[in-house]
Amino acid sequence: MNKKSLRKAGSLLLAALTLPAATHAAPTRRGHPAASQPGPSAAGPAAPAAPANTEGMLSLRLGATLGASDSQPIHSGLVWRVFEEAAQPDGSHRLIAQSDEATPNFPLPDGAYLVHAAYGLAGATRRIVLEGHNVSERLPLNAGGLKLVDMLGESRIPSQRLSISIYVPERGNAEAKLVLANAKAEEVICLPEGAYHIVSTLLDTSQGAQGGANATNSVVTADLKVPAGKLIEATLKHHAATITLKLVKAPGGEALANTSFSVLTPGGDVIRELIGAFPSLVLAEGEYVAIARHDGKTYQNTFRVQSTRDSDVEIVMKDEAPPPEEQPQ
Repeated sequence: MNKKSLRKAGSLLLAALTLPAATHAAPTRRGHPAASQPGPSAAGPAAPAAPANTEGMLSLRLGATLGASDSQPIHSGLVWRVFEEAAQPDGSHRLIAQSDEATPNFPLPDGAYLVHAAYGLAGATRRIVLEGHNVSERLPLNAGGLKLVDMLGESRIPSQRLSISIYVPERGNAEAKLVLANAKAEEVICLPEGAYHIVSTLLDTSQGAQGGANATNSVVTADLKVPAGKLIEATLKHHAATITLKLVKAPGGEALANTSFSVLTPGGDVIRELIGAFPSLVLAEGEYVAIARHDGKTYQNTFRVQSTRDSDVEIVMKDEAPPPEEQPQ
């Protein structure tokens, strides 16, 4: 059984509503898509502070909206950058001003500029020319919001127990382009309008998990579209439970220490290997084989995981089981 065959499909609920930019704070940027910088302008020195003496300067006032230019303005979370239009010898554009205000007012001399607005993972660039008079521009961002809610039974899964990746799919490849590797549940993520593939992996944060968390085989995927000016809320439902393994001499007996365990699918794929008297792990709903090794002998048991029903799995020391490599496939 390959990796993808271990993914357990979950339910997906979608809700779409108009995104009132004034009431949704922009998420923390966790990725660096192409839209975050206007082409070759990424190179260049940090933006200088606005000159104290603005005499002889013109005013460039900026604002942005989600979707059509006549929709509600964005009131927070924007990052503005103003570049010289003329390219440097290396092809980059010099950054001359920057602001994280929603509606900045830049004092600038006559000239042509490239203005870039970044909001979450969305962005827009416009060429603006100042010729003897002040200019006010509003940039429409062709973007919307996505909020992911992950559930296990009737309970919401905290973000620290999830690993969520967002991809832009292509024909025949749902995970063609990774745009966000560590999306957070319950946060509004601003994305350019378009189709996305979501992969949500439940993490095992139980005591003893390596690095604080292990990826489990409970993986829910979803394909959805983010329209401009809308907030899409998607509910992803995981089906899993916590299982505690025990090697005992008789049913209900005391767990034996110095035991190593392997958990396999019925097809023989190893899910996890653990050591201890009664180690725990999170597993997706389904059928499994547990193998225990103690004092040079091997024992096994089959068991079933039911979603949200945490349970103990006992492996009774009966006749020695054949080694895993000799098990029928």
